[in-house]
Amino acid sequence: MYKLYYWGMTSVTLSQFRSQQSDYIAAAQRAPVEITSRGAGRRAVVVSPEFYDRAVQALEDLADIRAAAEARSEVGRITHEELRRELGL
Repeated sequence: MYKLYYWGMTSVTLSQFRSQQSDYIAAAQRAPVEITSRGAGRRAVVVSPEFYDRAVQALEDLADIRAAAEARSEVGRITHEELRRELGL
């Protein structure tokens, strides 16, 4: 499985993030920024749009891989040639 986080992730409190929001958003372009809150622990993680897009793509790929594996294990599957004949191709 792919790890979608970095070991060098910056961790800041919610109040630190609020006071220097633009600095932490800029930092998130290089590595994720974890926002924490007393009593609630980890509240959010800010990431770059590119990181987010890669993470979503990885999750979609994983779903496709699982669906393909499930389809291959189904009983009653037909060969490619049988499908072509059935579709008149």
